Amino acid sequence: MTGSGAELRRTLGVGDAVVIGLGSMIGAGIFVALGPAARAAGSGLLLGLAVAAVIAYCNAASSARLAALYPASGGTYVYGRERLGAFWGYLAGWSFVVGKTASCAAMALTVGAYVWPGQAHAVAVAAVVGLTAVNYGGVQKSAWLTRAIVAVVLAVLASVVVVCLGSGASDAGWLDIGASGGVGGVLQSAGLLFFAFAGYARIATLGEEVRDPARTIPRAIPLALGIALVVYVIVAVAVLSVLGAGGLGRADAPLADAVRAVGAAGLAPVVRVGAAVAALGSLLALILGVSRTTFAMARDRHLPGALAAVHPRFQVPHRAELTVGAVVAVLAATVDVRGAIGFSSFGVLAYYAVANASAWTVGSAPAARFVPAVGLLGCMVLAFSLPPVSVIVGVGVLAVGVVAYGARRWVAGR
Repeated sequence: MTGSGAELRRTLGVGDAVVIGLGSMIGAGIFVALGPAARAAGSGLLLGLAVAAVIAYCNAASSARLAALYPASGGTYVYGRERLGAFWGYLAGWSFVVGKTASCAAMALTVGAYVWPGQAHAVAVAAVVGLTAVNYGGVQKSAWLTRAIVAVVLAVLASVVVVCLGSGASDAGWLDIGASGGVGGVLQSAGLLFFAFAGYARIATLGEEVRDPARTIPRAIPLALGIALVVYVIVAVAVLSVLGAGGLGRADAPLADAVRAVGAAGLAPVVRVGAAVAALGSLLALILGVSRTTFAMARDRHLPGALAAVHPRFQVPHRAELTVGAVVAVLAATVDVRGAIGFSSFGVLAYYAVANASAWTVGSAPAARFVPAVGLLGCMVLAFSLPPVSVIVGVGVLAVGVVAYGARRWVAGR
């Protein structure tokens, strides 16, 4: 192992890993992703959710299988490197780090927009600094905070579901799963919703901090995904039953609009608080995942080797965490990236395409290759079903990474 050669401390159990995954998946996405997905698919929103769930399951199964074989920090960066070669591992790591760093800044600004709209940038920076400090204190502290955040968000979502389904405004007739948005619309909605499911990657990227990873990670990933899927389906059905596909597609804050539509306007501020807390949970998990992948890439000298250091007391990749936190804080303070991170979905799908291709090489039996084959094909279809701007920017970001890799290899070979 290059770089510092240091390893992280294994302190997370199954419950901790599941909670960290849920903190990523049941984050701010549930409060905002349903609207864009409904605009794309219309009444086919639930079909889009089903497609996203199937592909997410394939990705989760492939990731869990690989994580048991390679229980190190970095997730698919490590799997691609070990199974497909250094370039493919690098490409997965590059797409994850660059895309998710922008996502971190966007999520921080989302926190600011909910907490104090007039000072969104200042609140965003404060959130990044605070959560970076929590992560610096050790991964167990991060897990404890995530557990509290997930509990608050689930309580808010349960309140929304009970109010919507228990009201006279709820109409099961709205739950038409026909694809009024067409096949293209359903696939585009699946691509948008898949982004919300992608948080289980955080479990794999923390592989070096999980106890008994060969047992823990394969259990934690499907558990977290299954719980998140149930929550998404229930919330989507509740909101659709009140707003309908058209109303949901027009909503900027669909859950808040739904509770107002049933005459429970007093619950809207609670939903707003829930969204802010959920965004904090997503940001916490994102910073964890990006810093661990940065740490793994630094150990292999794809990033500066100094970032591979491990804190002697807290046993965390402290330089990687501080660097990621600093970059995200600068972005959150200076740029409004919320409308310019469509490439992040493209990058996540590229990341999982490498994971499925890596899992394909583990066994030669047709049964063992079926799931990664479906996952690989699904990732490619969804990636190129995203809005054209997202595809163009995503391809451009990957191209920059390829050029950087080639330049590094050329310099090293001279």
